[in-house]
Amino acid sequence: QKTYLPVMETEVPTSNPPAASAESSADGTGQSATISTGDQEKMPSVGLLPGETVVKEGKAAILFPSANEVFYNPVQEFNRDLTCAVITEFARELLAQRGVKVVLPSEQERVVVSLSEETNEAEAQTEEKNGSEEPAVTAAAGERCERGLRVLEGLAASGLRSVRFALEVPGLQSVTANDFSAKAAALIARNAQYNGVSHLLHASCRDASMLMYDMRAKKDRYDVIDLDPYGSPASFLDAAVQSVSEGGLLCITCTDMAVMAGNSGETCYSKYGSVSIKAKYCHEMALRIILHSLDQRAGVYQRYIQPLLSVSVDFYIRVFVRVFTGQATVKNSASKQALVYNCVGCGAFHLQRMGRRTSNGKHMKYSAATGPPVGPECEHCGQRHQLGGPIWAESIHDLEFVQKVLSAVLGNPCRFGTSKRIEGVLSMVTEELEDVPLYYTVDNLSSTMHCNTPSLLQFRSALLHAGHRVSLSHACKNAIKTDAPPAAIWDIMRCWVNFTGEKEKLFFVILNTACFTVREDANPQSRKRHLTRFQENPQAFWGPKARAKAGGGISADLQDKRKKFQNKRKNQITDSSQLKTFPCKKFKQGTCTHGDECCYFHDSEQTNEQKTE
Repeated sequence: QKTYLPVMETEVPTSNPPAASAESSADGTGQSATISTGDQEKMPSVGLLPGETVVKEGKAAILFPSANEVFYNPVQEFNRDLTCAVITEFARELLAQRGVKVVLPSEQERVVVSLSEETNEAEAQTEEKNGSEEPAVTAAAGERCERGLRVLEGLAASGLRSVRFALEVPGLQSVTANDFSAKAAALIARNAQYNGVSHLLHASCRDASMLMYDMRAKKDRYDVIDLDPYGSPASFLDAAVQSVSEGGLLCITCTDMAVMAGNSGETCYSKYGSVSIKAKYCHEMALRIILHSLDQRAGVYQRYIQPLLSVSVDFYIRVFVRVFTGQATVKNSASKQALVYNCVGCGAFHLQRMGRRTSNGKHMKYSAATGPPVGPECEHCGQRHQLGGPIWAESIHDLEFVQKVLSAVLGNPCRFGTSKRIEGVLSMVTEELEDVPLYYTVDNLSSTMHCNTPSLLQFRSALLHAGHRVSLSHACKNAIKTDAPPAAIWDIMRCWVNFTGEKEKLFFVILNTACFTVREDANPQSRKRHLTRFQENPQAFWGPKARAKAGGGISADLQDKRKKFQNKRKNQITDSSQLKTFPCKKFKQGTCTHGDECCYFHDSEQTNEQKTE
């Protein structure tokens, strides 16, 4: 887990970092800033500058300046832990094809349990054959592997993520940590030397898009590209889908959830080519919007994506996809996208595929889709529909790969500080319905009917009794994913109103009866085991911090600013004299003309200090 240790100058001998730092890359030549070292054990010590702090997370110890010169977000430890786990399993699969075995310390041997009592002799011989052909070459974390993966972190900031890759992910050939800021690149180079990974990690000070465009040749492409920008990654996606290798891994983070969740549908369309709408399923829709954008951009270059894992947690979304090349498969792209018709009254939604494909023997026939799936008005409430999308309508997870990641985390629970939360989220992912996009929420359904809310188990049981499939969603704790049509869902809600005795609120005829007896299979395993599925806020004001300034200047303390100017109208002011406790904004700007008669407080000392500065 991460700890914060203030470093005193007397504790560590200070010395200036070598001249070959990232500062040398600021001349515009685009050369990577790397500290060349010999033996790893004979690496020179890195001095700590005044005011620096050592931030420890995982196996990494990062030098972090006190000023807001380099962007760092301690809350995203879960994001970094999950990325290390996913890349490790990706490396295990890919390097096995290259004859390299990935080795992790403290990892328990995986035991495959057969569900059938009888084992075929042919299967047993195959297992013995596979076990005898183990790769002779092994790859451990922190060591350079000649057949290993080439990793790029396009927006590295302090370099914490890249340092953790070098220390914790086995089977790497090189890690390139890039940042457009010269100060950030210099800090990355120092952190690489401080952690003893300069033989693996190379700092680079370039524009991320230009760096990836320069590596589009097949022999230069990266096996893994990680993009974790402040805000939208839209400007980097085109370069990323071109510079990742065949079958390579893209790890993308989006923190512009306000845009992707429906607050600015026109902005979402300009960035991702999809219109977002305000709905209860907005978090899963955000995942499907970024997958649609990736697939659309990859299709321009005859490439297509295969999602491995897509999660929506906290204030951001994270997707892991593999990119392949194939002209025939790219033709399937249109049938994988869909428009969303969302009723503004009751929240019922329908999906309209963009294309249709039918199998004709050995050949596949492609044609335009027919629609729309709804009428001018909603058949349930008579309201109009909103049109959103297009979105990715296929599965957003590869359950087999997710199960491998989950098994690895369970086999080595001490590897990550957020192992329990990873276990909870991935367990929910494995329980989700693969072929059912989006979801309903029980509280919103009850709000529409103006009735008491049924328990999650009762509503799930009613759907199961009716013969429908149902699951929860990791994106929302009250979510219900089901293949039941909207008509069946509203019929169950009408039955619930009748069941609770609120018949006066029942304005529609009940077509079918529903059974609300709780079933054993209505409660999923992740819920029975009380796993950490939806974590509470880890600390106060834990959301996205301020953007790092380009010049490395110190930004104002956000907490002090909040105390002064925000939430000052929470308690109703009944006496005008209470306004004297609030500072006058116009006086600070020098435009207040009321003088002593102003109802707000004039802090002349603070104003003089600001003028002096």
